[in-house]
Amino acid sequence: MTFGKTLTALVVCGAIATGTVATTLSPARAFTGEELAAGAKITLAEARAMALKVFAGTIASEELEKEKGGSGLRYSFDIKNGSVVHEVGVDAKTGKILENSVERGGH
Repeated sequence: MTFGKTLTALVVCGAIATGTVATTLSPARAFTGEELAAGAKITLAEARAMALKVFAGTIASEELEKEKGGSGLRYSFDIKNGSVVHEVGVDAKTGKILENSVERGGH
């Protein structure tokens, strides 16, 4: 199995194990900031599940980024529910919720 197929299989299994709907984003689609993943202690699937517990909806975008606050490495999710979009930030090293802000009108 190639690395790409292995990564895709892990993402799908993680989504199933955490109860995250696998169709929220295409499992083959790389997230922005994937090159930073080696520094994260929390997986994308774990962070996605945490974000969806904070605000239920459909993930419109996700990224791993270096940003001030927390450990300096965070997953950022735009989660849409109806016409409301929340940006939820999850610390990639501790799992702490760093941001939960409403953006009215969606993206």
